[in-house]
Amino acid sequence: MKTYIELFTTFFKLGAFTFGGGYAMLPLLQKEIVENKHWATEEELMDYFAVGQCTPGIIAVNTATFIGYYKKGILGGIIATLGIVAPSILIILIIASVLQNFADIEIVQHGLAGIRIAVCVLVLNAVLKMAKSGIKDKIGILIFIVALILTYFSVLSTVWVVILSGAFGVLIQSLKAKRGVQS
Repeated sequence: MKTYIELFTTFFKLGAFTFGGGYAMLPLLQKEIVENKHWATEEELMDYFAVGQCTPGIIAVNTATFIGYYKKGILGGIIATLGIVAPSILIILIIASVLQNFADIEIVQHGLAGIRIAVCVLVLNAVLKMAKSGIKDKIGILIFIVALILTYFSVLSTVWVVILSGAFGVLIQSLKAKRGVQS
């Protein structure tokens, strides 16, 4: 029972203090899940995050579900998911009930503009951390650049970019294995 409560409270805290969605949550997840709780290694967290991006739904929710499932099975996944979404539901209900009264106030507009900037910084921080742990060689750099170009210019759907990047990674590693090259 203690582990379930800890799962809920940990993900509730992450959900309550992360603005900007899943990408902005990565640094907090890394600190809490890897460094403080030791529930996963940095590499495992990146794997959960990568799978969370590839599966339907919200990245943060998917990642919380994977970690909860890893810790305590199906019930752990459900409890971690409830923990991560509960703050958002509560905050949205509160904001929706009062925002119309304050949306035109200049200081509120400036505050929201400042929050948007902070979210951009959090997302950039997450990208830099993921790049550091995910891009390990020249092939990784090439995949990153091609994927960046394809998504930035909306040449392909992000779903296809993820699928093709994964397929290319598998192909390259298979070729390396056949040649006996270490990755």
